[in-house]
Amino acid sequence: MSIEDKKAKRELIRQKMLERQSEARVVRKIVFTIAIILFIVGGAVAGGGYFYIKSAVQPKDPDNKKEKQVEIPIGSSTSSIGKILEDNGIIKDARVFKFYVKFKNETGFMAGEYTLSPSMAMPEIINNLKSGKIVDQVVLKMTIPEGKQLEQIADIIAEKTNKKGEDVFKMLNDKAFIESMMAKYPDLLTEEILNENIKYPLEGYLFPATYSFYKENPTVEEIVTVMLDKTVEVLKDYRAELEDKGWTVHQLLTMASLIEEEATEQVDRDQIASVFFNRIEAGMPLQTDPTVLYAQGEHKSKVLYKDLEIDSPYNTYKNVGITPGPIANAGTTSIEAALAPAETDFLYFLATSTGEVLFSKTLQEHNQKKAKYITNNN
Repeated sequence: MSIEDKKAKRELIRQKMLERQSEARVVRKIVFTIAIILFIVGGAVAGGGYFYIKSAVQPKDPDNKKEKQVEIPIGSSTSSIGKILEDNGIIKDARVFKFYVKFKNETGFMAGEYTLSPSMAMPEIINNLKSGKIVDQVVLKMTIPEGKQLEQIADIIAEKTNKKGEDVFKMLNDKAFIESMMAKYPDLLTEEILNENIKYPLEGYLFPATYSFYKENPTVEEIVTVMLDKTVEVLKDYRAELEDKGWTVHQLLTMASLIEEEATEQVDRDQIASVFFNRIEAGMPLQTDPTVLYAQGEHKSKVLYKDLEIDSPYNTYKNVGITPGPIANAGTTSIEAALAPAETDFLYFLATSTGEVLFSKTLQEHNQKKAKYITNNN
């Protein structure tokens, strides 16, 4: 190759390099410009969103103090409450209300008819809905004691609402009704309650408490909704423990119900819980009498040996482990005992005629106490 050819080739290479550098500068300039535009747009959107939300939590109309009666129905969710407030002109945006309530972790809203105005700020409205500043007075109170079973709860509802107990009980076990409740509470009422061995799907899920209603004859659906809301509220405090143990809500309520049915006022329920867990770990059946009575559908003071032969998945004399589902509604004390049983070596317990519960580590010790406090007293 001649000297002139070499020079021409070097010049060509130099020109191409210059062209590439020029293209690279153009590309960098375009990228930088796009980045600036995106930053400005993103900032505008974020800023706009911030100011919109800030505006939405302020009073809709600070100068409009005209009061309006707003009814919050029983069982209303946060979303539905926000929609009601927006439709009535009390707040600007139902979605912001929902996010604000979640962000602030606000709970405990009460049903009723409230006196509200567009001049109220979001925190003031929420405090009103939580404090029970309502126009309507409580016209019906319903107390569901701990340890009650679904059939007994149906009778309580029937008595308070002038309905027939069998009609309420039928409603509580209606397939369509149960499915509607499952759709409303998917995290609480799971497919576990539809297991073929389950006697009554809602057994153990209607939390024991005193409930207030603002009309004389609430529907069964309204009543059950309030009860399930309470169950969700109570169980929220135990989610961390449930996750640590790898339990489902169904398993927790089932174990808690067994503890509830065996407990007396004079015994620590965590010790009863320890017996159940120790037996499960040892591969022993729980052998708890209330499960036999539940399988039979009877309420009686004493279980006979012939009762123990009943063929049922609820019979803990014949089956190892907990029952397919709860056998009653458990209170917080039994729930906490199920989550935190005492550390003992006990495998047996029995209740005396005075209500005292005696615990034993061995069958021999248990039989001695049984002979002394039970057999000899008959």
